[in-house]
Amino acid sequence: MATCGSPISNMTDPDSGPATVAGCGSPNAKIDGMPAGFDAVLALGTNIADRAGHIADALRRITADGAIRIVARSRLYRTAPWGVTNQDWFLNACAGVATRLDPQALLRRCQDVENDMGRVRTQRWGPRIIDIDIIAIRDRQIAEPNLTVPHPLISERAFVLVPLKDIAPAMKLGGRSLDDMLSHLDARDVVAVEA
Repeated sequence: MATCGSPISNMTDPDSGPATVAGCGSPNAKIDGMPAGFDAVLALGTNIADRAGHIADALRRITADGAIRIVARSRLYRTAPWGVTNQDWFLNACAGVATRLDPQALLRRCQDVENDMGRVRTQRWGPRIIDIDIIAIRDRQIAEPNLTVPHPLISERAFVLVPLKDIAPAMKLGGRSLDDMLSHLDARDVVAVEA
């Protein structure tokens, strides 16, 4: 995943994908169906050591000062690596959050949590202790040098779409439902590890 602190979320990280919006090839891809109470959706992933512990720790750190509150969290999913496939499996989740932080402040918070947890950005799509991507911010469309929302690779990533369905099943991107995007992907390697 690109990270909150990385592409999409940021184009300065080696994990970054192309600077197009939403994987739909359009800089005007619009988010519809964001659940009430959600100001943003974050995607989290890790494939080093205590994966479940890293995701829980990241969520604790993100919400520590009260500026961000978790409204909904998906189940944890065991997923195959994407991009660079000769690495250990990942654990992924999505969280819907409420916050009054502006987009750049939210991005900084995500990057600060990644950095504080020891995230090292050396290999694009390589192993990481934690990765936090901003998937969506309300119905906003943002194209700044360090922040692109909606995340440009959503429609290509079953490991984001499947957990996203847990918390925002009616969400649409550029008029496409999550189910429609998933119908074009192989999601067999995205397996829930908790009920």
